[in-house]
Amino acid sequence: MVSRVKPLKPRTAPRQPGFTVIELLVVLAALALLLSVAAPRYMQHLERARDTAMRHNLHEMRNAIDQFYSDQGRYPATLAELVERRYLRAIPLDPVTGRADTWQTVLPRSGNAEGEGVYDVHSGTKDLAPDGSLYATW
Repeated sequence: MVSRVKPLKPRTAPRQPGFTVIELLVVLAALALLLSVAAPRYMQHLERARDTAMRHNLHEMRNAIDQFYSDQGRYPATLAELVERRYLRAIPLDPVTGRADTWQTVLPRSGNAEGEGVYDVHSGTKDLAPDGSLYATW
């Protein structure tokens, strides 16, 4: 009589849930591909938002200067005077420099009897805008 002995199966540890290294690498590669497409578009969006904010701030300050001149018959001595007389709530930030004290003011032309005050305002940065012009000329 021949007895048949069943061969013993090797014992393996129970499989633990998780991801393999290959699966993680595939997911990371997909994320890197998505970020390589999205990051440049995000940076362009930030530049356009900064430019829009710059145009808006310049428009508001120039409008306040014009209203001040219409009401007072003279140009404001400083941008702070526009805030003191409530033509502006606050001097807006220059979006490129991130500060409110970098605005460059322009004196009125010599044809004006006063010849003093703030006739116009420009950004105080020397950076180039995306269209190739200087922000200081806007």
